Amino acid sequence: MKRWSVILLLLIGGVGIVWFWISRYENRFDAQIQLAAQRYRLPPSLVKAVVWKESRFDPTVRGRAGEIGLMQVTAVAAQEWADALKLTRYSHEQILDPSTNLHAGSYYLSKVLQRYSATDNPLAYALADYNAGRRNVLRWMSATNAPQARTNSVQFMAAMTFPGTRQYVEQILQRRRRYESHFATGR
Repeated sequence: MKRWSVILLLLIGGVGIVWFWISRYENRFDAQIQLAAQRYRLPPSLVKAVVWKESRFDPTVRGRAGEIGLMQVTAVAAQEWADALKLTRYSHEQILDPSTNLHAGSYYLSKVLQRYSATDNPLAYALADYNAGRRNVLRWMSATNAPQARTNSVQFMAAMTFPGTRQYVEQILQRRRRYESHFATGR
């Protein structure tokens, strides 16, 4: 009986250590996320959810299409951000810096979100655009046979021909809800 108690205590302790490490790992960019989100008028929970989905908080990750860093920012999106800020001597490798990446990614996400502000659920459209591009979003919107003034995000999600994009949007929206309480309490 004593042996099982020790094993149980070790197991509980191990789970506690893993939980603590994951929590610290996920929260290590929170201050930078809040700054970038505030600068571009986005909820920090949304920015953090995108970071979770795009990179799992690894600032060195690179995508197959040249995306870099926490928010998997493309060279084109990063250059738009640099041009908007009138940055000179900008190179795409600077996006590996977590703060720079969060600012460039948040700038782009904010821009895309504004593009769909007249829809019934701008986040669904903006996240689909962030993941699959504007051309695909416009194609999926036209497949719903609804004029832009009368959008239906449920039909839009169903019209997506990329199941990965649908899953991407759903997972970020779900994860965002989880992070909302985190930022509300200031943890």
